[in-house]
Amino acid sequence: MGKGHEPSSPKRLRRDTPNSWSELPLDLLTSLFERLSFANFQRAKSVCSSWHSASRQSVPIQIPWLILFPEEDNNNNNSCTLFNPEEKGKVYKTKDLGVEFAKSVCTATYGSWLLMRDPPYNLYILNLFTRERINLPPFESQLGMTKIERTIDDQFRISPHYNGREYHKRIRIQSPVFWIDEKTKDYVVIWGLGSLCVVYSKKGDKCWNQIPESSHCHHMVYKDHKLYLSKSNYKYEFRIFDFSREIPQQTFQGCVIMQGLTLNHHPGQPGYPFSTIDTKLVVTVTGDVLKVDRIVERNTRICRFFDVYKVYSSVSYKKYEKVESLGNEAILLDLGITMLANDIVGLEKNSIYFSGTHTKSEVINDTFIFSLETQKMDLCSKVLTKFHTNLIVHMLFF
Repeated sequence: MGKGHEPSSPKRLRRDTPNSWSELPLDLLTSLFERLSFANFQRAKSVCSSWHSASRQSVPIQIPWLILFPEEDNNNNNSCTLFNPEEKGKVYKTKDLGVEFAKSVCTATYGSWLLMRDPPYNLYILNLFTRERINLPPFESQLGMTKIERTIDDQFRISPHYNGREYHKRIRIQSPVFWIDEKTKDYVVIWGLGSLCVVYSKKGDKCWNQIPESSHCHHMVYKDHKLYLSKSNYKYEFRIFDFSREIPQQTFQGCVIMQGLTLNHHPGQPGYPFSTIDTKLVVTVTGDVLKVDRIVERNTRICRFFDVYKVYSSVSYKKYEKVESLGNEAILLDLGITMLANDIVGLEKNSIYFSGTHTKSEVINDTFIFSLETQKMDLCSKVLTKFHTNLIVHMLFF
């Protein structure tokens, strides 16, 4: 061959050419995440650590979703239905997650994670999109004064015994809350053991740890590594624990009237047609704590309105300051928090989102929105009425 016809050497890869999907440039990954649907976004961020880091740079539009669990006579008990209120009636069916949802109970949610209890009372955390599962310590493994012994799958013997008598019973999980870090999978799960105590478990724990002097738990909220806890008495203790340390530390204790304080509706008058059936704590964006009374008609038990009071301020402690307006915030009652409405698509400001029953003709488990401004109630999404009326509904906030 003459000059100019020498065989060319093999092309070399440029040094900046990635050798695997995990080495894609950050700007390219960010552009990719911005084009994904919400469900695909959740799956993609679990591909590897670099993709997870990139996902934090391109947070998707935040929308509260609804999750519907199947009935026991459903042919597909191992999947559930997701509904995005912004997508005009479009619903998503999850893949087989290996869980009999119709027989199990979802006790709490955190983002795309569910805190589940199966029929034998085993507890675990499940991710709807990635199908990751974290098994929690056995229900009966308690470190503290209250001792629990499993007798059969779903019943337990408790000691010390009430009135000196031994008994077997199913135990109610009271006001469960949890938090999990998507990247490290660090977590904390907290729930009330009926009237006995409050227990918690962190990543790596083999048992449930009991919080001292935490009997008669009524309601709890966990936010920013703090636990807000109330007791179920007419005048009840309201306490705050800091969970950022190895052992939780109490940082506040006060006393708040639990129920019956409906100052603007004169509940003491004869023939007063309403009653307070439930009171929950809500932690605001700024760290203030509200108590929210759900008021129902005495005869029909239908929810008619809510009374909201500030019981703790992150700046100064004020007792029973009536809250007439939430401003630009909305209460997600099931999660015990408020969110800024202008940060979330579809979220209406100065409103309360809650699940429960609200109908004159039949019992419907659904999610509703109550406007503090208009004092009117409505279904969060009327498209859900095409499903069975007795489906269990939860709100997921990603």
